[in-house]
Amino acid sequence: MSLVEEFDKTGNWFFKYRSYLPVILYPLATLVLILNFKQDIQLPELTWSIICLSISLFGLLIRILVIGFTPKGTSGRNTAKQVAEKLNTRGIYSVVRHPLYLGNFLMWFGIILYVNNIWFAIVCTLLFWLYYERIMFAEEQFLKGKFGEQYLKWSLTAPPFFPKLKGWKRADLEFSFRNVLKREYNGLFAIGISFAYLNILKNYIKNKEFMITDFWLYTLIITFLLFIILRTIKKKTRLLHVDGR
Repeated sequence: MSLVEEFDKTGNWFFKYRSYLPVILYPLATLVLILNFKQDIQLPELTWSIICLSISLFGLLIRILVIGFTPKGTSGRNTAKQVAEKLNTRGIYSVVRHPLYLGNFLMWFGIILYVNNIWFAIVCTLLFWLYYERIMFAEEQFLKGKFGEQYLKWSLTAPPFFPKLKGWKRADLEFSFRNVLKREYNGLFAIGISFAYLNILKNYIKNKEFMITDFWLYTLIITFLLFIILRTIKKKTRLLHVDGR
């Protein structure tokens, strides 16, 4: 099997399970904290917490900018196979080809940084790079095969991962706040519960007692309440229904 075929096959497998594979970071982070508890960056706990949470929320914001303008018929939530009824080349897609993966990485990177172990952050970044590189390769093979010259022309102006803001083009669709609320409450809650878990673990290792600091307790409560409210609205009503999206 050629390298191109191998990359494509691996990327499609990662694509199918992309929502589950990053979960291995939880046991890895747990092992790092238990076996080698240290805080490489010496900042006050609240300051470091705010910095890490801000990075994760910035990643969520990038996802919001994508989801808010996303038309029906894309692979954003699909896992069975690649899907694309049209090629997104406007809005945030005019400055970067894979904004969802950029947002995902930043969401996880804030959590990874909170462990406060430089080597853990470096290793996880490299693993994420290999992981998303394969997925992006498979997606681009699919898009190139389906859209041909249109895709090749777009790829010359929009970089794959690091945005190039100069080429911004306004999105064709209006921003849908309802679409964001319908699709992104899970990610927000995942941020809250991930940080809360690591904070409890760090406090237990350091002080030998289960406790959560006020900052992360309030964050967890807010994200949990939003999760319950939005999930209930989504399941019990049609308030978040968006035609064609």
